[in-house]
Amino acid sequence: MNSSDTPPQKSHDGMSTRTRLVFYLTAWLIVLLPFLFWWNTWFGRRLPDKQITEYLRDDKRPRHIQHALVQIGERIMRRDTNVAHWYPELVRLSTHPVEEVRNTDAWVMGQDTRGAGFHDALLKMLRDSSPTVRGNAALSLVRFSDASGREQIVALLQPAHLIAPLSGHIIDADRPGTAIHQGGIIAKLGYGHEQTMEIRSPISGRIHSIFATTGATVAAGTEIAIVDPSDEQVWEALRALYLVGRAEDLPAVRPYERESRDIPDRVREQALLADQAIRARASAQP
Repeated sequence: MNSSDTPPQKSHDGMSTRTRLVFYLTAWLIVLLPFLFWWNTWFGRRLPDKQITEYLRDDKRPRHIQHALVQIGERIMRRDTNVAHWYPELVRLSTHPVEEVRNTDAWVMGQDTRGAGFHDALLKMLRDSSPTVRGNAALSLVRFSDASGREQIVALLQPAHLIAPLSGHIIDADRPGTAIHQGGIIAKLGYGHEQTMEIRSPISGRIHSIFATTGATVAAGTEIAIVDPSDEQVWEALRALYLVGRAEDLPAVRPYERESRDIPDRVREQALLADQAIRARASAQP
């Protein structure tokens, strides 16, 4: 018999050595690939200074920019003055085309009220096309003792109303009560000749209502869904209104004061504190 005709050796469990190696390699890859993805997207991974500089200018990979920004923000909070040489880059990124980058940048600039150019950049970001970016810029401005973004902060307490931009039919829709991230798909709209459009949430939060179920025909301008803002967004807005809120903001604050399983205790407590502070300021005015 030719050596090439020799059958592959098998272990005691009937599995050939080659099959066993393929099995182990596949199992190893199943574990390794998610780890590598996590490692490359986890913003907590420490970056050396040289890599931060490279990441800040990596316009092809917005998540690299975000990673560098988060690292700078954390170092600012640790009072690391060595990060100041990156401040011109932070001002530049306030007009970056990617919304997530501008959003993170607005938060970082709020961590140092002495940062050159930060105040002016944040004021300009109040006119950003993204409501989330405008809201983060407004929250950061409060740290500068600047209430210019107060209306944007109040808007953070409001639910998002999603409208059908075109006439068509609902191919698929999510369910009320579903948690959703900013940019998450709420529904898919079919229109024209087998064309589809994804209707996405402009904020992170939870779907409060869905008005157009799967298969329904909708006209342009029809309300598709309402999304309640996330607890974290509401809490941050209430903290800011504790400092800069006015009496006319109370109708937006008071819905969060009620006892409800949908409102965490810390949010309700912060709403009550904001209410008290706003009323105290209003009564102190002549």
